[in-house]
Amino acid sequence: MTDYRIEKDSMGEVQVPAQAYYGAQTQRAVENFPISGWPLHPELIHAMGLVKLACATANRDLGKLTGSGKNPLDDVQVTALIDACREVADGKHDDQFPIDVFQTGSGTSSNMNVNEVISNRAIEINGGDRFEAAKPVHPNDHVNMGQSTNDTFPTAIHVAVARSIKQNLLPALQRFATVLSDKAKEWDQIIKIGRTHLADATPLRLGQEFGGFARQLTLSIERAERAINAVLELPVGGTAVGSGINTHPEFGGRVAKVLAEELMIPFVDAADHFEANAQRDGLVECHGQLKAIATTLFNVANNIRWLGSGPRCGFYEVKIPDLQPGSSIMPGKVNPVMCESLMQVATRVMGNDGCLTVCGAGGGQFQLNIMMPVMGQTTLESISLLTGATNAFVDLCAEGLEANVEACEAGVEKSLSMVTSLNPHIGYERAAALAKEAFKSGKTIRELCTEQNVLPPDVLKEALDPMSMTEPHA
Repeated sequence: MTDYRIEKDSMGEVQVPAQAYYGAQTQRAVENFPISGWPLHPELIHAMGLVKLACATANRDLGKLTGSGKNPLDDVQVTALIDACREVADGKHDDQFPIDVFQTGSGTSSNMNVNEVISNRAIEINGGDRFEAAKPVHPNDHVNMGQSTNDTFPTAIHVAVARSIKQNLLPALQRFATVLSDKAKEWDQIIKIGRTHLADATPLRLGQEFGGFARQLTLSIERAERAINAVLELPVGGTAVGSGINTHPEFGGRVAKVLAEELMIPFVDAADHFEANAQRDGLVECHGQLKAIATTLFNVANNIRWLGSGPRCGFYEVKIPDLQPGSSIMPGKVNPVMCESLMQVATRVMGNDGCLTVCGAGGGQFQLNIMMPVMGQTTLESISLLTGATNAFVDLCAEGLEANVEACEAGVEKSLSMVTSLNPHIGYERAAALAKEAFKSGKTIRELCTEQNVLPPDVLKEALDPMSMTEPHA
């Protein structure tokens, strides 16, 4: 028994793995693109299954699949077709999608891969022989009815991206925001010195500092929601060039409605199918929001890394959980590994944004963007990386952070910036002179002011109260 079978397409015969659900067009693409060994992201494959399900549902409801056209299906075959689409959407056939990401720029190879798998699986569900040359549920005539790769593949990208952000990234960001907010409340009465330019500044509360981090995450959540909004318009219904040739006028709107109801995401029919087919500006905008989120995550992780530096020769105002030995040569050294991991992920996403930008700007000529597979793959990679790194950081670092109250408070009294609160009493020039003298003498601002009787004791005590410096007052 051979390990392959012979399939035919419009270009002739092809040897296909004997038990594969896919057919000749998929196999040609496997042979033509031995590039990276990276198949399409599973979430994009599942989204393509959902799009095909929505298309089949729309064509069923419009009477197209069972109509008077070529090779109409009966109701049992239509049900099998929809069931096969559902199986692909549920990830039951992920091993049947071997085509490399770096393929034809429209995604035609992967679209036909999906069509062939669904066709053969529907035939099998219906009790037929999927190895027969004649296809009672045909990959082009039925599975791809009313569609072109040019409108369904970008539709699947939008669906996969929006769903992944909603189901994966948003919950991760929300968890992180909650943890940071809780730390901010817990540490609201801990005073520490502020830093600008990495130099001593006026006091603030550790809770205020972490409240700022929490706000950054809240804004990141809003950016993730805007990222979803950027891909809500779906190209499906435009077919080859946006004109909608060979499809029903209601088709795109019906498909969008099915997908919106399925995923509880407000997808809509594209306002202009010529724009929707030709350009991927919405995806570029979407990833731009992901880049901004990555920027925030890098910044927060890096700030926490700095705050935890030490333990004896750094700031050490926050204690970071010890997770693993930090050096192969220095015994007992422990490093902020989760901060470093999250920062590396963030830089990868920032780099990915350059890929999306170039693909969006240079890939769309006339009626089609021909960089879609790598755009979809890269966006989904960014979402996956941000989600995984954020969840890991929350679980293994953020939740276990502890305040080092002694270290926080120790720096406050020593800071020369304490003199700032004396400005309203003695003016900027004299305050600056006191700061320079305190630094030169090694004395604190309080000690120097007391020695020189700069202000009455009660006024000086009130002016140099660190807690009062952490809030505006009249």
